[in-house]
Amino acid sequence: MHILDLTLPSAAANLACDEALLDACDEGDGPEVLRFWEPREYFAVAGYANELARELNLPACHEAGLIIYRRCSGGGAVLQGPGCLNYSLVLKIGGPLETITGANRHIMERQREASAAVLDGAVEVKGCTDLARNGLKFSGNAQRRKRRALLFHGTFLLQFDLGLMERFLTMPSRQPDYRASRPHQRFVMNMDVAASELKESLREIWKAREPLPEAPDCKKLAAEKYSRDEWNLKF
Repeated sequence: MHILDLTLPSAAANLACDEALLDACDEGDGPEVLRFWEPREYFAVAGYANELARELNLPACHEAGLIIYRRCSGGGAVLQGPGCLNYSLVLKIGGPLETITGANRHIMERQREASAAVLDGAVEVKGCTDLARNGLKFSGNAQRRKRRALLFHGTFLLQFDLGLMERFLTMPSRQPDYRASRPHQRFVMNMDVAASELKESLREIWKAREPLPEAPDCKKLAAEKYSRDEWNLKF
């Protein structure tokens, strides 16, 4: 598997990069990739089908000038910013990845092992695609599938300002049973580990050793999709 540690200048470009990597793999010529990127500013990202008014405190977002984006995968709305580590896996569909449930199970078990290695303690897969320790979530993940390849991506909370979640995110319209209606600050936690340490553990788990020779050109996709209200604010 190839490795790409690349943070582009804008959130739109980073979201577009994930989709461009997926498209390249699905079309047959692109390789499987593990990518890392780390946000430099705060912004919100809605899941593909999220209704923004239900998942975000829109008045607070507008007052603060917080930009809202929409990703190509499912799942709920999240707040991003410094202290988060994002990863993206682009994999060819087959074997344990043949179904949505199988892919969730296979990938999340590897993510659990990588996280447990750096936390030196028990880590559980909770809900469908959460990672938690002592009932506190520190990673959320989502999946998008095409004909021959899939994108599985998510965020690890390392040293994030958790209090901002209460300000900008509403209680999600859908929540796993283990959340038990807890507010954000009683439901999430930071891993409090160095990004470099977690990256190395993930690289080892996925055997991602070969640098990707060239990042995809995603400027057009970023400009025509992820920078436009027609996509980001459509629901």
